[in-house]
Amino acid sequence: MNVKFAGLGGTGVIKASDVMAELVFEQGYDVKKAEVHGMSQRGGSIASDVRFAKDEEVQSPMIPCGEADYLVVFDETQVVVNEAYMKQGGVLLTPADIDVSKLENVKALNVAMLGKLSKYFDFTVDQWMVALNKLFAEKFHEGNKKAFMLGREG
Repeated sequence: MNVKFAGLGGTGVIKASDVMAELVFEQGYDVKKAEVHGMSQRGGSIASDVRFAKDEEVQSPMIPCGEADYLVVFDETQVVVNEAYMKQGGVLLTPADIDVSKLENVKALNVAMLGKLSKYFDFTVDQWMVALNKLFAEKFHEGNKKAFMLGREG
């Protein structure tokens, strides 16, 4: 399975991919992760690939063009930049898929996007929450659960 996260620096791309990688690792999958930062610290493009498999070893952390099962973008400008990575029939998720006006904190968009992505996998909400809570400070746990559920239910 290949999941590509993309956005602009500061939008939580790396943290979202960390959560995905942690989740699948804890469920016994072989997982590889790669990041492309570029000028991300200045709001430039950033992408992170998460590749995982249950019964085989993942050989490379980088998703080749045309092989992403899911492309999750946190900024609409990154669709065109990254769409070549999507496989035929792949799933594109953008902030337009969520009612972002209902987010209590706009910085939680990445968590809401994980909630939207979670609908495509068989992992439980509790499994996702364990991964999220492991990677975020406790003060963010309640807000993250709300953002995650907004994405999942939206």
